[in-house]
Amino acid sequence: MIYQTTVGSLTYRFPDLKTLLAKASPARSGDALAGLAANSYEERMAAKIALAEVPLKRFLDEALIPYEEDEVTRLILDSHDAAAFAPISHLSVGDFRDWLLLDSTDSATLASVAKGITPEMAAAVSKLMRNQDLILVAKKCRVVTRFRNTIGLPGHLSVRLQPNHPTDDVRGIAASMLDGLLYGSGDAVVGINPASDSQATLMQLWQMMDELRQRFEIPMQSCVLTHVTSQIQAIEAGAPIDLVFQSIAGTQKTNESFGIDLALLREAHAAALSLGRGTLGDNVMYFETGQGSALSAGGHHGVDQQTCEARAYAVAREFRPLLTNSVVGFIGPEYLYDGKQIIRAGLEDHFCAKLLGVPMGCDVCYTNHAEADQDDMDNLLTLLGAAGITFIMGIPGADDIMLNYQSTSFHDALYLRSTLGLKRAPEFDAWLAKMAITEASGQLRPIGRGHDLLRAF
Repeated sequence: MIYQTTVGSLTYRFPDLKTLLAKASPARSGDALAGLAANSYEERMAAKIALAEVPLKRFLDEALIPYEEDEVTRLILDSHDAAAFAPISHLSVGDFRDWLLLDSTDSATLASVAKGITPEMAAAVSKLMRNQDLILVAKKCRVVTRFRNTIGLPGHLSVRLQPNHPTDDVRGIAASMLDGLLYGSGDAVVGINPASDSQATLMQLWQMMDELRQRFEIPMQSCVLTHVTSQIQAIEAGAPIDLVFQSIAGTQKTNESFGIDLALLREAHAAALSLGRGTLGDNVMYFETGQGSALSAGGHHGVDQQTCEARAYAVAREFRPLLTNSVVGFIGPEYLYDGKQIIRAGLEDHFCAKLLGVPMGCDVCYTNHAEADQDDMDNLLTLLGAAGITFIMGIPGADDIMLNYQSTSFHDALYLRSTLGLKRAPEFDAWLAKMAITEASGQLRPIGRGHDLLRAF
């Protein structure tokens, strides 16, 4: 089907929905690299005008990646909830934007239609929205998950404590964990990116975190971000695994480049559930995504990077994760060139995931060769806080010494909570007060040398 619109004396034609979505995307270096971006501002605006007239139903009839070739497409279409879609099925993409922005479209309404929205619908409407629109609608989306604490409540912000170490030194990792806990971070997860894939080393990391959790009765969950196959093997060997982690993407070919498919994720999900380690809930998965991964793997099928990213959230949604996050600026300037593009992408990712019912955080980050700096990250951090972000990263000094990129620190979380009046997960907050790390108000207390946590190390 050809999509077209006339602007002035020029008529713009787009041969298929895939091309229309790509041309309507805000400018970003990844789409330009792939040869998918609009050739001019005029063409981009023409594509937006044409996209606004496309019925939402069209996305159920015209698959961007053929059903026969891609299991993510099959997942999206086979799991589509027609009853949830019915209240919005008569809308065009432009009408959908207007409906989302209505005051009467509240949190309960958005939750009721989430399973009827496909990733392509979410990506399409995001392309018509200003940054403030993305913030306003995402703020209304409520996605609450539980394992040993409760994440995603309105007015709350959680933090992944990320105590990475370039040699997986247990004492170095433990010192970073202590630093983060004393700053009130770690309620999302204590998640280590290991330098090694040695099963003995990984087992040591899982055991260390679990021993600390049990010793101090911390209502937290831990994770080692190694490949899912290693985690399945570790579960079989008796490792104390809380959350199973995996990087995911929005196409079968890209997931295959990660060494995974949906069947493997189902096996991992079942293995994690079998342990029964959650005390409040059974959301046992942790996923990471990022715009540009499909293009980097040669698995984008000519689909723009933001729409590919939104399709990854269908994969996440299938497994009811505790946490999902976009490592928005980590892949590099080839995909998101500068601070402006990173900020826009972070807001898009958060909006699309929350609209689909996925618990969404963001690694507010950039690599040192991108045209971005910490002021850009402060801007994105604040905007995401206003949008109701589920969690952010907490890294000592905001500088990951193992992965060599710039992210957010424990102090950044304090800033965001203080500025916007955001609370930690309630169970974790109660533990901090019990341990005399915080006052009853939630503010940090001065810690002396005799504190129990300090003596433990």
